[in-house]
Amino acid sequence: MEIEGFRCLVCEKKLSLNETEYICPYCGGNLDVVYKYKRISRKIFEKNRDFSIFRYEELLPVKNNGRIPLKIGFTPIYKFNLLGLNNLYLKDDGRNPSASFKDRASAIVLLKAMDKKVKVIIGASTGNAGSSMACLSASVGMPSIIFVPETAPQGKVAQLLIFGSKVFAVKGTYDDAFDLCLEVSKRFKFMFNRNTGFNPWTREGKKTVSFEIVEQLNWRIPDYVFVPVGDGNIISGVWKGFKDMYYSKLIDKLPKIVAVQSNKSNSVYKTWMKYFYKKKIKKVDWRKIKIVKVKATTIADSISVDLPRDGIAALRAIIESNGFAIEVSDLDIKRSIRKIAVNTGIFSEPAGATGFAGVEKAYSLGLIKKNDIVVTIITGNGLKDIKCIFDICKSPLRVEKDIEKVEKLIKRVI
Repeated sequence: MEIEGFRCLVCEKKLSLNETEYICPYCGGNLDVVYKYKRISRKIFEKNRDFSIFRYEELLPVKNNGRIPLKIGFTPIYKFNLLGLNNLYLKDDGRNPSASFKDRASAIVLLKAMDKKVKVIIGASTGNAGSSMACLSASVGMPSIIFVPETAPQGKVAQLLIFGSKVFAVKGTYDDAFDLCLEVSKRFKFMFNRNTGFNPWTREGKKTVSFEIVEQLNWRIPDYVFVPVGDGNIISGVWKGFKDMYYSKLIDKLPKIVAVQSNKSNSVYKTWMKYFYKKKIKKVDWRKIKIVKVKATTIADSISVDLPRDGIAALRAIIESNGFAIEVSDLDIKRSIRKIAVNTGIFSEPAGATGFAGVEKAYSLGLIKKNDIVVTIITGNGLKDIKCIFDICKSPLRVEKDIEKVEKLIKRVI
């Protein structure tokens, strides 16, 4: 589709692509890419054998043309009869090249960087976005520099290093790493900054998950999509995807979007409660909405954020879709990792299981119904954070090489 320009998600100003590269020059708000929408026929997908995010090039701001060799997207979606729900679907994005949902965003950013002929991609990450960018950059020979908080899980840092990225472990939080990364990219103009909640093109990659969900459900629209929320970019991308399909006449209704956060990293939830819960507002002046800052300490490091950089976009997804926000405990998240693995064979990292925990809580509170079509996105593979898994599971049974003793143990445990 032809791009019309940018629109600020805070002050609503429309901007041309030449006016800014990252954020609104008037208020500092994050930008949304605006298209000149046209009717798209479902028939164009019927004969398309490209089962990756690039099967949707009609709805994307860039074309791949074979430049990125790795297959990204079109990850499996599974239906399971769990939690008492008859139509629960799990979208397993841990199947992407770097085992993370973030590959969707990194692919679009990488293609934009190649179009701009920049020399280096730079970014800040709790781990997944960085390892994703390092992975895809390596596939095309593009150097990358990634800033992570020093507390980032070693599994994710190992990914960054093995892909050849230059890694800076910042003494501080993700927010500190984010701010430092911004300063570096300001000084070195030959770098393209991937930061989520800063670079508007990340949302354009993340929206592809919604295209896939609809097509994989045979063009049925979910009643609810539950999304784990940290900085707010994924949930805003999910909503953008459904809207793009709606404006292109591919679908005729929209789902409700649900933000799920840990109660130990619940900025978006607290802001939603403060400004929107049980309040009837005809028109929101987003300039007056102040995102509540928290001190994030959740085990789900991928969504552990003090001040969400795309908080307004996340709130817009909730409000515009008539959805809601819900918080769960870290114990809920741990139990969900185990429950998902034992009942489905899907190994989810903590952030990925957060959405599932939100579904369980929402159903118990009567917020969703038994026959609703509900989708939750598993945003990353459990191998990303092994330490957390050992906190959940029991230790192996230690045995001697003695068949009699082993037999007794087997009878005891089965």
